[in-house]
Amino acid sequence: MRTIILKSASSYLLPVLLLFSVFILLRGHYLPGGGFVGGLVAAIAFVLDAFSNGLDKAKKILKFHPGFLMPVGLMIAFLSGISPMLLADLPMMTGIWAENPIPVIGAIGSPLFFDIGVYLVVIGSSLTIIFTISESV
Repeated sequence: MRTIILKSASSYLLPVLLLFSVFILLRGHYLPGGGFVGGLVAAIAFVLDAFSNGLDKAKKILKFHPGFLMPVGLMIAFLSGISPMLLADLPMMTGIWAENPIPVIGAIGSPLFFDIGVYLVVIGSSLTIIFTISESV
């Protein structure tokens, strides 16, 4: 269903939903949310754009295959999990934090990088599945 209303609304909603997904990713540090929910919101933004403007235009916006995000996200999550062992001689998956917080984001630590890895894996796997199903129909 490609109506003029959906086409014009999706061009405004895509950047807003992507920004909202980053907000949810960063908010998950201290409150509900995080990498999984933020990744789903980002994937929904691209699916909405694919529904309204076609799958080819949505793939042009991404500029690369979404499956590329999965190994990158897994590597970031893995490195953030073993970083306490390598940097501070602590057990795996122990949170380590930077000394000085960043004004808007807050304290930066290994859990944030783990969430970023999960965020990328969720976007990559969701879009790969949905785009593959859409191409076969």
